Amino acid sequence: MPELPEVETTRRGIEPHVMGHKVTNVIVRDRRLRWAIPPGFEQQLAGGTVAGTRRRAKYLLMDFDSGCLLVHLGMSGSLRMVAPEEQPRKHDHVDIEFDNGLILRYHDPRRFGSMHWLSSDSHALLDHLGPEPLSDAFDGEYLYQQARRRSSAVKLFIMDAKIVVGVGNIYANEALFMAGIRPDRPANRVSKARLEALATAIKDVLATAIDVGGTTLRDFVGGDGKAGYFAQSLQVYGRGGELCYRCKAKRLKEIRQSNRASVFCGACQR
Repeated sequence: MPELPEVETTRRGIEPHVMGHKVTNVIVRDRRLRWAIPPGFEQQLAGGTVAGTRRRAKYLLMDFDSGCLLVHLGMSGSLRMVAPEEQPRKHDHVDIEFDNGLILRYHDPRRFGSMHWLSSDSHALLDHLGPEPLSDAFDGEYLYQQARRRSSAVKLFIMDAKIVVGVGNIYANEALFMAGIRPDRPANRVSKARLEALATAIKDVLATAIDVGGTTLRDFVGGDGKAGYFAQSLQVYGRGGELCYRCKAKRLKEIRQSNRASVFCGACQR
């Protein structure tokens, strides 16, 4: 599933090609996404000029004078810029054509993503979200104040979008390893000092992943159609049963938390 770094990588990849350009045509080949693309969607976009792009949590936002396009990549979605002569492939559901001749093409094999036209920033998907992890609003003090009232496992705690957005399963595993905290430790039993280390680790892991274009495990490609390289830097995720890179003595354990894989070192994380 594309997480925060993958969405940010996509945003940075497409922005230079769409910024200041007018939408000349919209082609919807299949409306059956997670939420069906409504009739009239094409007309709402056509003729608009892109004023900017943003990311909020795992959502990509493209601003126009008259509104905003919200794109959720879901489980397997991706956006890429293509030339007009490139023929659509299977699962290429939406084309947004621009006056510079380029096409923003939405690809989604599993169709769990969605596209929404917003007349304002108010939308159910955007309401009640926590702070951005790379912002000044998110730090160890904030994490400590939130954790004091919660006995849930710390990994599930940092993956709660009401606490902080964009910390998906891959990056939660990696940040907890970097901070030396077991994923199943209750959040309210983690000291303030260790939560400060965790906040720093979350920022570092996400920033590094963005720098190398995200993590490609299956379907994700960036806005330029290229895979991300963070998978080559993974310390624990997907490595259950293998030797820990840090202590080189213990094999990594894998447990299930809310039907997601949590991988950790019993010696390095406590």
